[in-house]
Amino acid sequence: MKQEDDWENEPFDFSKARRITPKEVAENRKAIESKLGIKLPPRGRPPKQSHERYKPVSLRLHPAALAWAKLEAKRRGIGYQTVINEALLKLAA
Repeated sequence: MKQEDDWENEPFDFSKARRITPKEVAENRKAIESKLGIKLPPRGRPPKQSHERYKPVSLRLHPAALAWAKLEAKRRGIGYQTVINEALLKLAA
């Protein structure tokens, strides 16, 4: 006979799960907001302003420079491309 807590140790079969529709997400957000009495912030990344749009480029970096950027990014909890961009902007100013 199984204990009630045994279900916690069994892996969940995600093949049987379904995706939540955008309509369900909106309904759930409304329910949470009305229950808590607060306005939830929007999800996702905010759109960049027109002056902040970045140009996609491809460049080759020395492995040591890339390793530094990735290490610094991990230390600061941001993306390594952001670290490279900040370093270049600092030098350009």
